[in-house]
Amino acid sequence: MEKVINDFINELEHGKKLSKNTLESYSRDIRQFLEYLNDIGISFENVKRTNIIAYILHLQKMGKATSSISRSIASIRAFYRILVKNAIVMNDPTLNLESPKIEKKMPQILSIKEVEKLLSLPSNIDPKGIRDKAMLEILYATGIRVTELINLNLEDVNLDLGYIKCSGSRERIIPVGKIALKALEEYVNKSRGILQKNKKEKAFFLNFHGERMTRQGFWKIIKYYASVAGIDKEITPHTLRHSFAAHLIENGADLKSVQQMLGHSDISTTQIYAEVIKNRISDIYKKSHPRA
Repeated sequence: MEKVINDFINELEHGKKLSKNTLESYSRDIRQFLEYLNDIGISFENVKRTNIIAYILHLQKMGKATSSISRSIASIRAFYRILVKNAIVMNDPTLNLESPKIEKKMPQILSIKEVEKLLSLPSNIDPKGIRDKAMLEILYATGIRVTELINLNLEDVNLDLGYIKCSGSRERIIPVGKIALKALEEYVNKSRGILQKNKKEKAFFLNFHGERMTRQGFWKIIKYYASVAGIDKEITPHTLRHSFAAHLIENGADLKSVQQMLGHSDISTTQIYAEVIKNRISDIYKKSHPRA
């Protein structure tokens, strides 16, 4: 089973520009699918469309979210396309297979006041507080993903010209505002050297072990400050990215520019932030206008 999965991931890796997290998701989905097939005594070469439908029902009974099931189906489709392409199987059992419809969920957006309160909390008198402030400021200033944040290396941050370079599946250069730039400079000058244990470490943001900050580590950081701020919303590391996009659009930025800054391949993904703003304006009107 491991060889089949590794061959599949290797072909994806060389054929498409996919992030490490995306490849791990594909690998995890296919491993779970193959384990299911093994449990029911069917080899992947002999899978029929009905077997995949049964697997979908199995995932639903397990309480998997619709989005997770849709992603699993996408992984299985990619798996069988490659198997057919390499003549390992003759027929693709995923043809005409429908994915469950995903209800479009509006992203959680912080108000500008909530963002200001959150960003004001980290202390600028100790290495941790200085680092935390720089991370929060750069997330809101650029809208980068958390993975892109923790994957930043020293050479990706240009303090002189005021930009960062994100080298994900869609490489892009993003300008940094003066407030976030000041926070980055303070981190480099006052904090990073104290946190650094190995002079060869290239990661820009470091934890107390002198190693690259992890997703889990940053999750704890943002949860902590959200709790201290008393913000009564579900806040995740992605919340500042959502808020960045919504606030830009709310203040007149065009969708195409926001799409490029976020690194979205499809503008329809960016469109959801315009819908959030439209819904918010509608709610304000209904609550405020005497004849609404």
